[in-house]
Amino acid sequence: MGDKVKIRSTTVIAVKKDGKVAMAGDGQVTLGDTVCKGNARKVRKIYDGKILTGFAGSVADAFTLLDRFEEKIKGVNGDLTRAAVELAKAWRTDRTLQKLEAMLLVADSSKILLISGDGNVIEPENDVIAIGSGGNYAYSAALAYLDGSSYTAKEIAEKSLRIAGNICIYTNQNVTVEEL
Repeated sequence: MGDKVKIRSTTVIAVKKDGKVAMAGDGQVTLGDTVCKGNARKVRKIYDGKILTGFAGSVADAFTLLDRFEEKIKGVNGDLTRAAVELAKAWRTDRTLQKLEAMLLVADSSKILLISGDGNVIEPENDVIAIGSGGNYAYSAALAYLDGSSYTAKEIAEKSLRIAGNICIYTNQNVTVEEL
C-alpha cells in the first residue's frame, strides 16, 4: 500500500558532428510495469527553431522546467549557456523547483548542455550526451559511431537511440529526431 508507483521512461541523446547538432528521443512512457504511451514527443525546437530541447523524468516536472528555460532563453536573447546557468540557479534555490524530478538537454548550433536539479550545467567532453533510462546505452553507441563511422549527427543520434531501445525496457523504437 505504501509503495509509490514510479513513472519511468525516456532516452534522449544529443550529438554534435561536422557543424550539425541532432537530438533524438524515444516515445515510451511507462507507469510501473506497464507501457501507457508509446508516442510521446520528448524532443522539440524552441526559440524560433534555433534551440533543441529534450527531457527525461516526470512529464509535468519536465514541462515546468522547459517553460522556465524558454523564459530564460528569451530573457538573455538566445544565449544558451547563460539561460542554462540561470535555470540551474533557480532550480537549486527556488523551493518549488527543487522538488522537480526531471533533466533537460538543450543545444544550439554550437553546443550541447545538460541541466540538472542539483545545479549542474554540463557541456559534454565528446560532443555527445544522453539522459534517461537508456541514456548510457545510447551514449556508448554514439561514442562508437563518432569514432568509427562517417554517419551524420542525425544518423548517429537515431541509430544510438534505436540500440538503446533494443536494450532498455523503458525505451522504445518510436524515435523523434530534430536537427540544427
